[in-house]
Amino acid sequence: MKGENTRTRLLEAGLNMLSQNGLSGLTIGRVAEAAGLSKSGLFAHVRSKEQLETELLDAGAELARQRVIAPAMRAAPGLARLRKLIDGWLGWSARAGLSGGCPVAAALFELDDRPGPVRDHVVTLERRWRDLLSGLAAEAVARGELRRDLDVEQFVWELCGIYLSHHTASRFLHDPLVEERARRAVDALIERAGGPAAETRSPSS
Repeated sequence: MKGENTRTRLLEAGLNMLSQNGLSGLTIGRVAEAAGLSKSGLFAHVRSKEQLETELLDAGAELARQRVIAPAMRAAPGLARLRKLIDGWLGWSARAGLSGGCPVAAALFELDDRPGPVRDHVVTLERRWRDLLSGLAAEAVARGELRRDLDVEQFVWELCGIYLSHHTASRFLHDPLVEERARRAVDALIERAGGPAAETRSPSS
């Protein structure tokens, strides 16, 4: 039990640091200090910095599963579920208690030209996420809530573009209208895909 508690503390401290500083700002010493461990104590839980980075990225994905995916799956299948997922996805890291942005979104830019196992792992995480979005969009198509000739891959491509623009405008530009702009873009995308016209909603909905 003590070992499990220590590991949980290690992952929480490391994930918060990863959210703030990215992979480039992550060091064994800094993570160990934040978790209240010595370097040797940290290495009792992970064998290398590469393993630490991978496990922290997985911890971020698990947090997103709990805070974004699980609530969405309780919504009615089809477009309602897709919208619930998108609503939870935009700005999810702050609502989940992280001090910075989405760790995976940051890693997409940090690792774009850095081949290796950690980059490969981020590719896997990103593909799983896009597969989830594609599955929910295809479900909405099958239920007649989006048009039957919808190019689902293109729909997801544009949706991910909205998310990354939201991430940049929020974390880097501090745009006060970021929530409104992102949700207007999502509503327009869904309407073009054959979905119903968006209902008026508040930026925080």
